[in-house]
This record gives sequence, C-alpha cells and structure tokens, in this order.
Amino acid sequence: MLFRKKETQLDRIKYKLEQAKQKDAAFLVFGSSSHQYKVDKKLSTKELAQWQANNQVTLPEPYAQFLTEVGNGGAGPYYGIYSIEKAASYTASHALTTKCVLHPKMTKEEWNHLIEPLISDEDISDLEYEAARDQVLGGMLCIGTQGCEYDMYLILEGTNRGKVVYTSDFHPDHPFFFVYEEHFLDWYERWLDEIILDYDITWFGSRMPGDEQALMQVYQNATDEEIKTKALEGMFKFRKISQPTIDFLTSVAEQRGNDRTTAIQLICKTSVDAGRGFLLEMLRSERNEELLQALNILNWYGKSVDLTEFVQLILQSLDRVHEAETLRHVGYVLESSGAITLQNFAPFLCHTDSNIQAAAIYATRNCPNKQESWKVIEQMFAGSNKQEALKNTISYWGLIPHEKLLPYYKAVWPEYKNQHHFREKFTGCLKELDLPDDYFDK
Repeated sequence: MLFRKKETQLDRIKYKLEQAKQKDAAFLVFGSSSHQYKVDKKLSTKELAQWQANNQVTLPEPYAQFLTEVGNGGAGPYYGIYSIEKAASYTASHALTTKCVLHPKMTKEEWNHLIEPLISDEDISDLEYEAARDQVLGGMLCIGTQGCEYDMYLILEGTNRGKVVYTSDFHPDHPFFFVYEEHFLDWYERWLDEIILDYDITWFGSRMPGDEQALMQVYQNATDEEIKTKALEGMFKFRKISQPTIDFLTSVAEQRGNDRTTAIQLICKTSVDAGRGFLLEMLRSERNEELLQALNILNWYGKSVDLTEFVQLILQSLDRVHEAETLRHVGYVLESSGAITLQNFAPFLCHTDSNIQAAAIYATRNCPNKQESWKVIEQMFAGSNKQEALKNTISYWGLIPHEKLLPYYKAVWPEYKNQHHFREKFTGCLKELDLPDDYFDK
C-alpha cells in the first residue's frame, strides 16, 4: 500500500497493525498470543501531561505520540508494550529523573566497573544494591519484557534520548544492547514490517535492519570489520535467501576471511546442497574449530536432507575428535542417521577423560543390541572412570542384560536399591536373564 504525503508514521503503524494481525492470525509469532495485536485505550493529552508532571519527566515525543495516538500499551515486540503506569512501576520515581549512564559504545571495562557492586559485593545491603541498580537503570523507563531476565527500556534523557535498550541480568563483559533504530516509532514499525514480510523475529531488534540488497550493500561498502559481520548476521532473520544473495555469500566464503563461516551457515540455512562443498571441506579440515562448525551447521539445517556423504566422512574422521563438545555434536549428527554403534564409539566410551566418556555414553543411548558389544562395555566398566561410567550408563542406557556385566551392577546395587525408578531397571535386567529378583542381594 502506498501512503499519501499527508499520512504519517502513526497512520502507517495503525494500518500495519491490522496487516500483522492478518498475517499472524494463528498468533505464531513469539509473544503475540499475549497481546493478539490489540492496543489498550489511548491516553488523552491531559492524562499524559498529568503523568509527566507527577513524575517530573518529559517523555520522548515518538513514544508520547504512541501513547496518545495508538494506545497506552498492548501489542508490541515480544510480550508487548506496558501501559505507562506499569512501565513506571519498575523504576523508582527518583531514578526516572536521573542521568542515564549507558551508551551504545560502552566498553566492557566501563560496564564491568559500573556493575561491580552488583556482582562482587556479597555484603552489600538491600539499600546499597537498589542504589547501585538505579544507577545502571536510571534515566530509563521499562516499556516491556522479552521474558526471563530480558526487558526493554526507553532512554528518557541525554544524547541517546528516545532509543530503546534491551537489558538483562548484570553479566560481566556484556553491556546492554542498544537497538539500531533512533526512536521508539521506528523500532515499533520495523517490528510490524518484519512480521508482514514473514521474517524470523525470534530475536527481533538484535540484528541489523534491512532487506537482502540493503545488507549486501552495507557489507560491500563497510570498512569496519564489525559492521561487515553484523550486516551478514542480519541475514539470519530471512527464512530463505535468494539465489543472487547465495552467490554473494559464496564469494564471501571463498575469500576465506573472518566472515567465512557465517556466510557458509547462511547458505546452508537456505540450501545444504548449495553449501555441500564448503561443509565437506570443513569436515576434512585438521582444525577442530572448522570440524565443530560444520557439525553445528549439519545439526541445525541437515535434518531434512540426505546426509550419507557427510556421515561417511564424519565416521572416517572420528580419530580426529579429541574434545567432548565436538563429540557431542558428532553424536547429534550421526544419531539421526542411525550411524552410531558401540564399536565405532568404543575409543570414546573407554576414554580416560570422563567428559569425553560421558558425551559418548549419551550419544550411544539409542544404539540397539548393546549386549552384543558387551566386551566394549566391560572394558569401559573396568577403566579408570568406572564409577562415573556405571552411573552414566544406568541413567542413559538402563542396565544391559549380559551375565558378564552383572558383577559391576552388583557392586553399585546398594546405592540404587532404595530408589524405585532405578530399582525397576535392575530387576528388569535380572528378569531378561531369568534370574531371581534378589540376585544382587546374595
């Protein structure tokens, strides 16, 4: 729809709210079932003026316009926008009028210094904690939540007045995130646009805005490596990528720069076949980092494609796996193909590193006919991590019914005999071997 010049951004937003509701009629967009694209009754200009006078705050104009022209809360990103009354309840009144100390370029060192009293002082009093917290969140209004520890704030004063900030708990090295838009209405309208365009908005606002062409241009024109990376990462919001963009990403991957893996991941998100050559190369790499990245990509995007070629190469590369995290991802990929056996995982099941062994036990949990590989299991139980191995196999596998393994189960029976769930596993094993229920007590 084309808007005439006299139509304002507020007009567009009202129209797009209806479009978004039609697009997401089943409320599948994250958080939409809570607000269902409905806005609350608008504030009158008198009510807004009274609230501002009572709180000694002048709200940024785009947000104030939303309250008086669209609605006092309701439909919005994530779980929606709070009413002004609810928003104000999350911040002490005196903190609303203080200076906002946050800014988009905040370094990790600045951030860590700011939150140090909140995370390091175990003896801090409640009043001192609230004062330190108000210093971090001061000069901002909480306008909504993303769920869990994540909230959305609006800066009320200073050079960043009107910008939206995503907050979380106070984690070292993780300053709060400033969205890309300059003010509330731009951020809100982008949310509606991305719903209408059927973008993946699970983490709305955290990725660079723009369509495929715009993000490619940002990447090509940028001299700052961080901006180039963010431009590529912005493409993850597209559910599928067009062929010209795949061609562009292929050229990025072939240059073997810092963004190679991101480009390959984006290609494979649309078509694993289009990224097949890159994935095979990564699986053959001597660098564990590349092997792990390839496994991650296959685990994310390979569920609906033929992985035979990849599985064969992964099985041939097992002797290059030396870390528990890499082994876990090997397990994720191979499990869906039914390619895991106790025999090909034997080196890991009998490994001296308990983390690798635990990852192998979990990865092989669905292997059939484990009793046929009883020698591998016995070797594992006789190894240096036998107690952990027994506990992990009992938890993930149950008890494997083979007479050669009974002495190991009998040794830990006293630890499990009074736990009903585990007791059933022990008695079930005995039943399969036609042994009496009191066998382990003798």
